[in-house]
Amino acid sequence: MRARPAGSNGNGWLRSRDAGHEPLRDEHVRKYEETGGRTGHDWNGASVLILHTRGRKTGETRKFPLIYGRNGNDYVIVASRGGSPENPGWYKNLLAHPDVEIQVHDQILPVTARTASPDEKRRLWPIMTAQWPDYDEYQRKTTREIPVVVLSPR
Repeated sequence: MRARPAGSNGNGWLRSRDAGHEPLRDEHVRKYEETGGRTGHDWNGASVLILHTRGRKTGETRKFPLIYGRNGNDYVIVASRGGSPENPGWYKNLLAHPDVEIQVHDQILPVTARTASPDEKRRLWPIMTAQWPDYDEYQRKTTREIPVVVLSPR
């Protein structure tokens, strides 16, 4: 396993449910945006994008640095939340509002999010564990099926 900051959950930064870590996540997003991804795209050996969602309750824009992989023209992310029993809030936001934007380096791209089917997940999972091997551990430690999300450019 590769070393990472305490509290990391493999979703690209720190657990958002830990209020003390939100400033760190926000700082990652700020630096990524300021530098066009020169700072923040490459993180602990993985590639990171910034996911812009719309809050399902508030309607406000939320931004999350997340590890991603590629499958053809699509971007792939994992809703692991470090293997916790429930899905991350950003995933719930995607289910409510699937048309979102991502930032990859200095490009802002409109994408549509969808959860990969079980067959797709089997095919995409190795792409994502190549980015972050701990995803296998997260899946083993939870009873929920961790969603793999496909972000297709619009």
